[in-house]
Amino acid sequence: MTQTSQQAHLDRLPAAPSRLRVAAALGPAFVAAIAYLDPGNFATNFAGGSSTGYRLVWVVVLANVVAMPIQYLAAKLGIVTGRSLPQLCRETMPRRTRWFMWGQAEIVAMATDLAEFVGAAIGLNLLFDMPLPVAAGVTVVLAYAVLAFQRRGHRPFELAVGSMLALICIGFLYLTLRIPPSATEVLNGLVPSFAGSQTLLLAVGIIGATVMPHAIYLHSGLMSSRMPSSGVEPPKRLLHFARIDIGIAMGIAGLVNLSMLVVAAKLFYQGGDSAPIGLDEVHSRLAETVGGSVALAFAAALLASGISSSSVGTAAGQIIMDGFLNLRIPIWLRRAITMAPAVILLTSGIDPTKALVLSQVALSFGIPFALGALLWLTSRRRIMGDHVNTPAMTAGMLLVVAVLSGLNLMLLGQQIAGWLGG
Repeated sequence: MTQTSQQAHLDRLPAAPSRLRVAAALGPAFVAAIAYLDPGNFATNFAGGSSTGYRLVWVVVLANVVAMPIQYLAAKLGIVTGRSLPQLCRETMPRRTRWFMWGQAEIVAMATDLAEFVGAAIGLNLLFDMPLPVAAGVTVVLAYAVLAFQRRGHRPFELAVGSMLALICIGFLYLTLRIPPSATEVLNGLVPSFAGSQTLLLAVGIIGATVMPHAIYLHSGLMSSRMPSSGVEPPKRLLHFARIDIGIAMGIAGLVNLSMLVVAAKLFYQGGDSAPIGLDEVHSRLAETVGGSVALAFAAALLASGISSSSVGTAAGQIIMDGFLNLRIPIWLRRAITMAPAVILLTSGIDPTKALVLSQVALSFGIPFALGALLWLTSRRRIMGDHVNTPAMTAGMLLVVAVLSGLNLMLLGQQIAGWLGG
């Protein structure tokens, strides 16, 4: 039976009870949304708001709007094919291309883990005045505790991560209510503009922290298990609920990201070319200017972000390695490999906030590869059947890939010019 005829047969089957259909689809997008609210987002959004004011509001909004169709394509690929994006890359790409894709995906995973691990350690340091090397060890234990929920199935893991997401949202709702932004300035910030290489660096960092490559791999893997082998639940119904899941989860993530930037702009921007502010300074200045409860909410949200996103990043790394190489390794070993750069950083004395921003810039260079592979696969009727991308979707996503790649090349050109000039 061909892919198209099989899907047509499934769509004619009786519908499962409504609550079971909802339970089958809702949840993965909230896990993926953690990738859009990791400590890298904290670093880039607060750095952007404190150094450029409201100028980069349009970047935050655009990145989160673009994220919705991207995550939907990842979810659709997993639901329709029952396989993850890395698995399909292994099955359809030439050997050299497959190895290249795996290599860059592993670099992305390490850059991701760097941001998440460092962010959680900073959160522990701010909350308990814990030295960063010690905080690194505690972060490992806490991240493993969240990952342990995976052994009981996908739903306990999703609930654990969702609880962390709720904590982050509560923290920033409180911050925004205590530090309300200027509505006029927010609207003015929706007009696209750049002002020098620093603004471009922060813009690319915000995009890299928002449209994250590992979230694409992760979401396709999470949704591939949502299509039972018995075919009881037709893809069309699961796709309907996946759209709802993504709309709610990505909408929440977008609002929290926007809250970070506008709070920083309202409280820390001094006009002109202000220096970006670090996360530890954000905490201290919140305590000085607004109050200890606001600083506590910020630190707690950062810690929840680091722990949950670290667990999610490890899960994404497993999907990447299993898919591209058909190889599974123990989670503790996977965690040890990806956390090594973060441990080195935390014990070397390098400014952790600056490292967070640069890690997000590195992530943005992985976006075109993950998104390009996703678009190529979801545009092939042989793979997707009746759920193949429409021409409009393909054209729109090609534009997104072109814009993101263009921003990365502009940034690379500016950095090379700066090095040569220096």
